[in-house]
Parts: sequence; C-alpha cells; structure tokens
Amino acid sequence: MTNSAVLLLSCPDRKGIVAAIAGFISQHGGNILEAQEHSDRDSGIFLMRVEFDAAEFDIRMENFGEQFSFVADNFAMRWKLAESDCRPRMAILVSKYDHCLVDLLYRQQSGELACDIPCIISNHPDAEPIANFYRIPYFHVPVEAAHKDQAERNIRALLDRHQVEFVVLARYMQILSAEMVKDYEQRIINIHHSFLPAFVGAKPYHQAFVRGVKLIGATSHYVTQVLDDGPIIEQDVIRVSHRDSVDDLIQKGRDLEKSVLSRAVRWHIGNRILLYGNKTVVFE
Repeated sequence: MTNSAVLLLSCPDRKGIVAAIAGFISQHGGNILEAQEHSDRDSGIFLMRVEFDAAEFDIRMENFGEQFSFVADNFAMRWKLAESDCRPRMAILVSKYDHCLVDLLYRQQSGELACDIPCIISNHPDAEPIANFYRIPYFHVPVEAAHKDQAERNIRALLDRHQVEFVVLARYMQILSAEMVKDYEQRIINIHHSFLPAFVGAKPYHQAFVRGVKLIGATSHYVTQVLDDGPIIEQDVIRVSHRDSVDDLIQKGRDLEKSVLSRAVRWHIGNRILLYGNKTVVFE
C-alpha cells in the first residue's frame, strides 16, 4: 500500500509493549493496517511486525527514530522502520544451474517480487543469454582456487558500484569469505538443496540417495560464517521412493528449490522476517 510503513521490533517480553506501540502510532496520526506478534517463552523475547498507514503521520520517516526513542529505550527494543513502497536493490549470484535464477527473474518481472535487480554475477558464462533476455547486466567473474580473494574483491566492487542492498545466492556454488558474510550480515539469502540440518555441504542429493531417504527437501536461509548453518527462513519437502535415481531426486528437488527461495526472498523484501539467536520469525 502506498504511504504505508513497516515497523519491525524485538525486545524483552513484558506488559505494555503493544499498547505503547499502538499509542505512539495513533498519537502521531498513523492508522495500523496489520499487526502480528510472537512471544518466545524460552528466551523471553517479544517480536512484532506493525504496518501502518503513514499518509497522515506527522513525523517524517527520517526523523522517526528521534521521536520513537522514548518508547524504544523504555522497552530496550531493537527496531527497524521501512517504507512499504521502497524497492530494495537485489543482486543475484549464480553458477551453472539456472533454474532458481530464471524463476526469480520471472517473478520480479511479473511484479511478484517488489525489488530492482541491477546486476547478475556468475563464476560461469552460461547464464548470460538469460540475463540478456531480461535486459539485466551480467558479469562473469571466474573463481580460481589460487585467486579466490581477488574474485571476491571484484564481486564486492560490482555490488558497491550497483548499490546493492542484499544478495541472493541462486545456486551459487562458491563459499563466501567470513569478511563478506560479516559485511552483509542478514543480507545474503542462500538456497540449499536439502532439508537442513540434514546433508550439508556438497552433493546433498547424492547423500540423500545413498542414505535411502523417503523425503527430500530444500532450505532457504541467511548466510553465516558456518556453512549451511544460518537462520532458516523457509523449507519444504517432497516424497521420494526406492524407485528414484539420483537424477530423479535432482529433478524433483529443483521445483522445491525455486519455490522455497522465492518465498524467502519475497518475505525479506516485504520486511516480514525477524531474527533472534539462530532462529527466524516469519510474519506471513
């Protein structure tokens, strides 16, 4: 909705939080359109997402923090404010498997993903025709073992040049450095082709086949410095049987990967994800 804003917050759970938030928004001319909350009893953390009509809000968005600090400090809140009509800039990193890339590009062009895609970066040239079809700049940055640091510096330079706000790894089969992960904390979304925490690392479909599983899955998560261990955003599964080969598992898994990744990206764009510890709360 035009002229709406989203407030995401987390704080120690106690009485009066919801009343204080609602009162502040109402006092300054806002009208709450949607409010969702969650109390985690184990950690004692309260999490909330509030979307409000800001058409008559009497505080400019850039000055929101100055006025809201009294409420935030009183409840020891961590918070974030975003305007709903803001379109974040998303870069896609991809290797040879292009099914997730194609799905994201189609969903963005059709309006399902309210973001801009200023660039696509790959360690292979294979997906360039797809990028050309969607008229998005494509950059081939080879990654050689002996020069991996330089390749990542080239990638970082491209991200900076195109003012990228968050990154999606659409089956990008390279491990990012701890420095890059830290600099883009909670702003790198990955798709892993297994139901984590099972079958981390390389070739999870092959691992699943050897193990004889009856379900395979896909997991989208924020990237951390520990491989395939970041906060999970979304997961899904599909049934397989002894009749399925490794190729069958790969084919069935691709549909899961596309849908799981696109949902995670959409929720991130819509400011519907809150993190605490190594967990997420997703306000769908």
